This record gives sequence, structure tokens and C-alpha cells, in this order.
Amino acid sequence: MEVQTLEIRAAYTDTLLALAEKNKNIVVLEADLMSCTNTGGFKKAYPDRFFNVGIAEANMVGIAAGLSTLGKIPFAATFGCFASRRVFDQFFLSANYARLNVKLIGTDPGVTAAFNGGTHMPFEDLALMRVVPGLTVLEPSDARSCAAFVREMADTYGCVYLRFPRKPVPVLYPENEPFKIGKAKVLKEGKDICFVALGSLMVNQSLKAAETLAASGISAGVLDVLTLKPIDAEAILTQAGKVRAVISAENAQIAGGLGSAVAEILAENGFKGKFARIGIRDEFGEVGTQDYLTDRFGLDVGSLVKKARELLG
Repeated sequence: MEVQTLEIRAAYTDTLLALAEKNKNIVVLEADLMSCTNTGGFKKAYPDRFFNVGIAEANMVGIAAGLSTLGKIPFAATFGCFASRRVFDQFFLSANYARLNVKLIGTDPGVTAAFNGGTHMPFEDLALMRVVPGLTVLEPSDARSCAAFVREMADTYGCVYLRFPRKPVPVLYPENEPFKIGKAKVLKEGKDICFVALGSLMVNQSLKAAETLAASGISAGVLDVLTLKPIDAEAILTQAGKVRAVISAENAQIAGGLGSAVAEILAENGFKGKFARIGIRDEFGEVGTQDYLTDRFGLDVGSLVKKARELLG
């Protein structure tokens, strides 16, 4: 059966267009990447609520912060590398420290940056954003979860960092599936091991790994984290309580991101089983296809399966 795929960026823009029709405070900012983020339609529909600041990402965040003080709800987007490393201080102080309402979007996270190469490959954005006090950090796993999050972001005051890939990804959830910031979703129950995964790439890799393991009699569960911060510790502990081992899976550095968050939760709550992290291990990115990079950095199904078998002995 052919797997249905949809673009997360299309869900992002379509949802903003629908919301903007009813809410005149929603504005969109871009750093000259409208064709990449797919926000040209918003510019056409609402030219007076669209701001292209050019290749000046920190300035974009500063403008977004200013618009927020006027009661606007700014959604500012650029590549994930610029939305994290380049604008970090501006976002930290002008938006978060000031308790404003800026929604920052980072596209092409991790290896999904592909041919843009190492300079444009944000492996460290989750670690950076996770330490910002009070910041919400989201990574939807398909178009429908993204649309739901954008709606909730528009309705909820506060700063948010949302990361997603541009290419089409498999649809995991039915239409009208309810989502809530801070709540994970159990995609598959397991009795032996659980993959705690974040983002489309690693959630789908985990689902495939679970299928492979099932063929050899190993029951693997998959938890779609969706919200890195505030993370759903209750869901993680519930699934961990059913298995002998847990593996975190993220398209980012294992230091400071999901792997660290899950390790903290398990350690602080006396988890007696085994734990391992799948993610980038202290390396810079490089140029290549997404499939090549997924294998190169050990994010592939084979690496997940191998680690699961090692933990289970």
C-alpha cells in the first residue's frame, strides 16, 4: 500500500492563511526565503502583514519582537541553522527575556538540510533552544500535527521554536486528530523496548525499526514526543515502565536535546532498565542526500535495530 505524504511547510502556510482570515494580528516575517518556506501565498493574500527583511535574521527577530509589543502575533521563519545559531541572543533577550509572543520557525533541521551542507545543518538547535527559560520547543512529525500546533501557537501567548523539514513526509495521523502542546502520542505499544522519537525522520525510522524487530520476536513500542519542551515526562515514564529498555531517537546532537531530556527523566525517576541515545555524536554536518546523511550519522533503521538488540542482549 502506497504511503500518503504531505509537505509540512504547506500545512504551516495553509494554516496561517486560514487563521489570518479571522485574526488580523497574525503577521509573517521572512529572511528572503519565501520560496523555501512556501509563504508566497500569504504575501499575496496579506501584503500589508508580510515582512521580508532580507538576509538579516537577527534583525528579523528584533522586528518580530517589536511587532509583538504592538499586539501582533509574529511568525518568523528561516533555515534552522539561522533560526538557532545566528539569532540566538536576539531571540533570547528581545523575545524570551522580554516575555513577548514571537513564534520562530526553523526549517530543514538536522540532516534534512541535505545539499545545503554543513554550514546550513543545524544539529545543535534543540540543545540551544531547550535551555531558554520558558520557551516552548516543538517538532511535529507530519503535516497534520504541524497544522494543529500552528493553531495552538496562534492561540497561546508566549515564545515558541518550531522546527520542521520542507520535503513531503509520511502522514502518521488521521484528519482532525487532537494534539496538545506538551503531550506525546503513542504510535505503537511495546513489551520489550520503546523508541522515544522526535520529528518526522526519526519517528518514521523508529516505526520501521519496530517492524524489523517484530520479525525476530522483539516487541518494540514507538512514542512520538512532538514537544521537546515542555516534555511529556508522564508518557515517557509510562512507556518505560512497560519495557526493559528505552532508546531516544533524534535528528540532532544527542547532547542537550531529546537524549539528554529523556536520560534526565529516567534517571530522576529510578528507571531500572537500559537506555541508549540515537542521534548526532559530536560532529559537524556535511553535504549529501538525506538518505546518505541518515546512514552516515547513524540515524538509519539498521542503527536503531542494532542498538535495540544490544540493549536486550
